[in-house]
Amino acid sequence: MDAENMKQRISSAAPAASFEVDKEFLYVIIPADNLFTLIKTLKTDPDLSFNHLSCLTCIDRNPEFYMIYILQSFEKKHEIVVKAKISGRSNPAIESVSSLWSGAELLEREVFDFFGIKFNNHPDLRRLFLADDWNGFPLRKDYADEVNIENRN
Repeated sequence: MDAENMKQRISSAAPAASFEVDKEFLYVIIPADNLFTLIKTLKTDPDLSFNHLSCLTCIDRNPEFYMIYILQSFEKKHEIVVKAKISGRSNPAIESVSSLWSGAELLEREVFDFFGIKFNNHPDLRRLFLADDWNGFPLRKDYADEVNIENRN
């Protein structure tokens, strides 16, 4: 399925989606509240059949966050990048996709640990790398570590 057909199929399932296309990928940009419905459709629609989550990560574009999901269909031989926009820095949250891909569990814990994104309905959301008493989220752009980082003015 080419990018134009995918855009039409996705638009009918997720009217809030917008799109970007480059030489390599079709990018779908969607509000965080609509992510799970879209992701489930991408996985279960037989014409799309995105059965593999190859990457899950986060980007801090202060003041908002973007969750990035790279999906592949081995059967249909196509890929897509989904960007879910999370507004607000005080308590950012999004629905977990671990019920669709169990491999997302550790990736979501990593994002939680370093960015502070809460994944609703995650089966075991806790820090993965940092100590439980660690303050803050080190990959946020507004993170300040007064002890370990030398400030050069």
